[in-house]
Amino acid sequence: MTRCVALVVAAGRGSRFGGEIPKQWRDLGGRPVLRHSLAAFAAHPSVDAVRAVIHPDDRGFYDTAAAGLHLGEPIAGGPTRQDSVRLGLEAIAELKPDLVLIHDGARPFVDGGVIGRVLAGLKDHSGAIPALPVHDTLKRAGATGLIEETVPRAGLWRAQTPQGFHFPALLAAHQAAIGHEWTDDAAVAEQAGMRVVLVKGSEDNLKITTTEDLRRAGARLAEPGDIRVASGYDVHRFTDGDHVTLCNLAIPHDAGLEGHSDADVALHALTDALLGCISAGDIGRHFPPTDPRWKGADSAIFLAYAGTLINGLGGEIVHLDVTVICERPKVGPHRAAMAARTAEILGIDEHRVSIKATTTEGLGFTGRREGIAAQATATVRLPR
Repeated sequence: MTRCVALVVAAGRGSRFGGEIPKQWRDLGGRPVLRHSLAAFAAHPSVDAVRAVIHPDDRGFYDTAAAGLHLGEPIAGGPTRQDSVRLGLEAIAELKPDLVLIHDGARPFVDGGVIGRVLAGLKDHSGAIPALPVHDTLKRAGATGLIEETVPRAGLWRAQTPQGFHFPALLAAHQAAIGHEWTDDAAVAEQAGMRVVLVKGSEDNLKITTTEDLRRAGARLAEPGDIRVASGYDVHRFTDGDHVTLCNLAIPHDAGLEGHSDADVALHALTDALLGCISAGDIGRHFPPTDPRWKGADSAIFLAYAGTLINGLGGEIVHLDVTVICERPKVGPHRAAMAARTAEILGIDEHRVSIKATTTEGLGFTGRREGIAAQATATVRLPR
């Protein structure tokens, strides 16, 4: 059973934004606005599947925005946002999710903290939404622009997305709301009697509505980013064979390595390090060893996917360092080729990859030549 599905709604035409291309497909930091959101949910360790709801005419834009991410087929939206959400919910019903997160595709800066707080709120409530308290004084004015009253701001909050719900209840609520128009999914849930709790939102989780919003979002991406450092570690035992695969290269040896995929211990450690930099869980979460699709798979697929997630979040791989631990085979003669191949897979400069090797002086399982271990450190720069 799929526990949590993220539904990213991007079927709107962006009438307030203007221009020939809807805002979710506009460029933001070298990537479509929507790609930022899709990558954030694809990377979150508690999100099991991601689906987008798009306008049927936008498939070409979507394919560009979703390239390289492991997403299901996009869902055709309806004439209104509420229709699009309902159609999305009905389409994912076959997955039988427990939870669903509904997110606006024009909010590119959603982060793992906001997603995690929404999911935590669903432990004790049927709905949870991120929100920020209203601090400005509110005025109600008439058509002439004259102030008619000051609105008390006590207890008022600014709602954001993703809005999370227990799936069966939200699907029923949306189906019951056909013919009525509510401003967000929490309003639909409220009308159905669902208990919706507020959790802490983020000032960075802005929604792009106007060209000025897009300009500010671009300026934010141009600011100095956060430096993230994470490590990875992997081990594979020797088995019958005539070579081992290290950094996607077949290196002659009198044994092979045992594993569900190609047992590339170096790339597995490195993939985990990259996933760690974006708090995206480990390699097993994205490529479960119980899944027959990955039987004998080329581990370059795993590494490239981790790089795609980082790219989708607007990140940059600064440096990679891998240490292979074994008595045999000798890694030294292959280090340059291993670094070059790793850089090629990720599309980065070769000087950003360091490959080293060491032994354990005959100690432990590597010393007894029972297998090979690898540890890796990745350094990534992410937007703030």
